[in-house]
Amino acid sequence: MTTAWYLHLTHKDWQMWKAVLYSWLIAGGEYCLQVPANRIGHGEAQLPAATLRAIAEVAILVSFLLFQRFVLLEAVRWNHLIGFALVCAGVCIVVVGPWDGIVLEAYKPTSDTAGVELQ
Repeated sequence: MTTAWYLHLTHKDWQMWKAVLYSWLIAGGEYCLQVPANRIGHGEAQLPAATLRAIAEVAILVSFLLFQRFVLLEAVRWNHLIGFALVCAGVCIVVVGPWDGIVLEAYKPTSDTAGVELQ
């Protein structure tokens, strides 16, 4: 998604509609890879959704730093690295789990709530 969200910054001559169109075309292709990856990770690898999100977050941060440096040609600063390292620490907490103690129970519809639309 990094490419979809930030590539247009290197093409300031593009009109806004063109930047949006190209971004959506790139994002669509990336979604075609991300959705099956999540299905495989959740189904076959039995990874919880939070772990899948955490792994994706690290991939996004690493790809963003590389994109920022080599495509946008912007400097990587200490505050970027420290901030992203803190996010990675949070990812480690998510991946190392599960810890004992449930904060919020999983939603399980009952016969009273089955088929009722949320408003």
